[in-house]
Amino acid sequence: MDTWLEIKKTIDRLDGKTAKSCLGLTLEHIRMLKEQGGAAEDAISGLIRLYDRLMSPEAGNASWAPHPGCTHVHVVTGDSFAGSMKLALKELGWEGAHSIIVMDDDYAIGPIGGLDTPEGRRVRNEWFRDHIEDALEEQMDVEETYRKTLERFGQIPGHAEILVWASRSVCEQIGMRHALHLLQGKPNPIRVLDACAMCEQRFNRPEASITYRRSGELPPDKLREVLKGVLDFDAAGRLAVDDAARLAGEWLSASEQGGVLRIWQDGTVKEVPADYFDRYLLEQLERIVPPAGGNGFVKCARLVGEALGRCEQDIPYAFFEYRIRELIYAGVLEIKGVPAGMRHYSVRRKPSA
Repeated sequence: MDTWLEIKKTIDRLDGKTAKSCLGLTLEHIRMLKEQGGAAEDAISGLIRLYDRLMSPEAGNASWAPHPGCTHVHVVTGDSFAGSMKLALKELGWEGAHSIIVMDDDYAIGPIGGLDTPEGRRVRNEWFRDHIEDALEEQMDVEETYRKTLERFGQIPGHAEILVWASRSVCEQIGMRHALHLLQGKPNPIRVLDACAMCEQRFNRPEASITYRRSGELPPDKLREVLKGVLDFDAAGRLAVDDAARLAGEWLSASEQGGVLRIWQDGTVKEVPADYFDRYLLEQLERIVPPAGGNGFVKCARLVGEALGRCEQDIPYAFFEYRIRELIYAGVLEIKGVPAGMRHYSVRRKPSA
């Protein structure tokens, strides 16, 4: 049996959010296989667990409600990390006592001002539909998604401890601040934790080390050990009331800036111009050897892959593809093919006049 074909067929049957989570997990583990030769067993283990998850009867069930015995609520940013967290909690036998809330948004890109208002959400959704290819394929009810997010935060039991996870990823850092903004007024104890840093500290060795760019890259088995360590050390990441208020305030500050691109730099969220990565994309294009007989053209998907693999920031691939289209419109790049998706067209530098 072709295991990858079975995984693909199952992903195709899932609802949009679950499919995105599974596909993200698959791509993260494949990237580890490609770039981290010394840790191939981690990526293979993660793919096997993903296969088991996809074949399980509950795959695709996106409903959320805290169990009556819920003692911990994990707030995570991104579907990939949510999938890994779900697997780790299941393997630990903690599913009943631990629930997950997902901040499912690409906080690094797009306007984030006024997301607590229908107008702010409309502006953000419109920007994505105008600039990001994936947004054209996703039929998402923005208001229903926001309503469900508020509902889930409102359903957190008053006695449960809340663990908000955020690594060096700008998406996760902003997602964490947004979550703390939504948690204002709740009496629950809150911890803010960095699973990537904990995993690196626990498992990295001089002869074999991995630097993770986002929590979604963590294999479920290593995340499982991190979770056990966190609960063994009750004070880890405990957030004082003043610190929680400060971080929630930083969400408001970030959302008032008005730009469409943010990075994580020197321990803070920094807004940068939309064309911040344009020069970087052109540098990556210069690194690629075009295929023979291709007249110097390189597949857009290849360029995006190179940019993702070498970028230290956690920027969605769709943003890089958007900027490549902008470079085409500006006359910096030439195009061959139809820009209906990055697999369908190729680019090259426009010759100097």
